[in-house]
Amino acid sequence: MSFEKRDIILIAGILFFMIGLIPFMPPIYAMAIAIAIYIGIKVFVGRRKKFLDRKIGEGFCAECGEKIIDKKCPNCDILKK
Repeated sequence: MSFEKRDIILIAGILFFMIGLIPFMPPIYAMAIAIAIYIGIKVFVGRRKKFLDRKIGEGFCAECGEKIIDKKCPNCDILKK
């Protein structure tokens, strides 16, 4: 989990959410909920990014849409030979 530029927006949103919770519960509980939400979102995004990297791999062929393996399209490169 590395810090990225868009994390500033996430932190700001969770901070405002925490401030909104303070009138309804003690500040320590609001802070704990905000930290849990931040960690949950970071873990979810990290796992989703790893899943997409495994699923997409090197990319997709522009002609047929097949997944590229070893910098070659299994459908188009076979037809060209």
